[in-house]
Amino acid sequence: MLQQSKELEENVRREHRKAEERDAERRAAQLGLPYLNLVSTKIPTELKAMELLKEEDARRTLVVPLQIMRKKLTVAAFNPTTPDAQAVISEFKKKYEVQLLVCSLTSLDHALSYYQYINETKDISGSVEINEDNIRALQEKIKVLNDLSKEIAAFKSPYTSQILEIVLAGALAMKASDAHLEPGEEVNTFRLRVDGLLHTAYEKFTPLVYKALVTRIKLLSGLKLNIHNEAQDGRFTIKLKDRDIEVRTSVIPSEYGETIVLRLLDPISLKTELTDLGWRPDDLRIVKEVVAEPNGLILNTGPTGSGKTTTLYAFLKNVTKPEIKIITIEDPIEYHLKGISQTQVDVEAGYTFASGLRSILRQDPDIVLVGEVRDKETAEIALNAALTGHLVFSTLHTNDAIGAIPRLLDLGAKAQILGPALALVIAQRLVRVLCKECRQEAILDDETKENIRKFIAGLPDRVDKKTYEEFGMWKPKGCPSCGGLGYRGRTSIFELFIVSEEIENLIYKNPTEIELKNQSRAQGMVWLQEDGILKVLKGITSVEEVERLTGKIDWIKNRA
Repeated sequence: MLQQSKELEENVRREHRKAEERDAERRAAQLGLPYLNLVSTKIPTELKAMELLKEEDARRTLVVPLQIMRKKLTVAAFNPTTPDAQAVISEFKKKYEVQLLVCSLTSLDHALSYYQYINETKDISGSVEINEDNIRALQEKIKVLNDLSKEIAAFKSPYTSQILEIVLAGALAMKASDAHLEPGEEVNTFRLRVDGLLHTAYEKFTPLVYKALVTRIKLLSGLKLNIHNEAQDGRFTIKLKDRDIEVRTSVIPSEYGETIVLRLLDPISLKTELTDLGWRPDDLRIVKEVVAEPNGLILNTGPTGSGKTTTLYAFLKNVTKPEIKIITIEDPIEYHLKGISQTQVDVEAGYTFASGLRSILRQDPDIVLVGEVRDKETAEIALNAALTGHLVFSTLHTNDAIGAIPRLLDLGAKAQILGPALALVIAQRLVRVLCKECRQEAILDDETKENIRKFIAGLPDRVDKKTYEEFGMWKPKGCPSCGGLGYRGRTSIFELFIVSEEIENLIYKNPTEIELKNQSRAQGMVWLQEDGILKVLKGITSVEEVERLTGKIDWIKNRA
């Protein structure tokens, strides 16, 4: 019975709304003016237009300015023939070419609701300042995610700018790379990506607060407020005394509202020293030798978020000198590097990876970084640049280093160019580092110890096996120092595929991946999982982390 009553009320409400819009449409026709439903139609309402009329005057006259396009002002009115409305419209006509629209009271009320954001946005210039003392105080309070949840729950202020400040400061305190705001049927969730994994920080935002947060973020990011069913991308900057943190905003529509992801690009988290990235000594020696060469193509492969760009930035920093010119083309520029000319892809302007790379080569660079090889044209230009005296860095999406060869051939790269141009392919993943304060050593049985010894003995000779004679394994526990997660920070695991003369000859013959793997192993290649296992034996990470990123460890297979 109650359900039937609710359905009846909803039907009555729906019919009333339809009648209201029909009446507005009829009045517009009588006046010879356009009619518009401001609730259902995407009108890019601009706060700078609304600022032309005070909110109290807009509500009194039932007139609201919506948009300015050069000298053309779009104005919505319930009844533009009333004396009060005519007086306002006449004032507008002194400065603008006015386009009048007729709308219903509900439509007008919807447009008027945007006045609440004008005071908040008068000082918005794409950046937000967070008090340094507030961050320090939060860092002292927030040791685990539950602490952040309590901070948000305890905050009762109606000002969304201050709630967002806690969200952002909490993300910085937890050293998160991304903040996720996700609407649901019953709960609205706030999650943080810390060391590569998502963790729930809060899931009790009311619909009103959640919507206000979304609106505030869209305002800061320069996005359209009343576009709710299309994806939008924007950015803003968190201003701190010692650095600026760029925030990339991605908004997409979902079933229960708008989902937002904030990517936090903190310069402090960027490791640009080669020695900080987690190389074994034998790998680091090879990398330094190849990067020191004057020409050749060096590719870094792996999925999104595997640290490829950071590694390439470290290469650039390692080779940067006043006497050489380095130019990059990126999508987007994640961090700004001193002494390097960085450019960004702009598809609308026709500046793609391929066209940009072609333009860059006319600038007489010594070293070039191309954000990604995505197509045949980019691959051909990059390979030819590597053959004509340039050192070229780029990335490619493959599962392992050897997979770069068939991938490039599939893109249309010629074998006779690919072999001589390609110098090194790196595969990379990021594993979480065990917290040194609370990690627990695992007890190993005799069979596991024997498997580990055989694994070490089967490694290529370039690995210093003596340093692994004393080994162990550790497990995560969790403590205040690591926020209860058991891990603190991340490091890389690598595999290096060196394009030797033997590999180059193989490429001419269109080899299978098995043939490439056999030849690579014969010349001393260490697989990605093997590098992970070696970091496990040193207590850097755990077996679970390596298996999460490289698959189940087969000790029998790894002996070979």
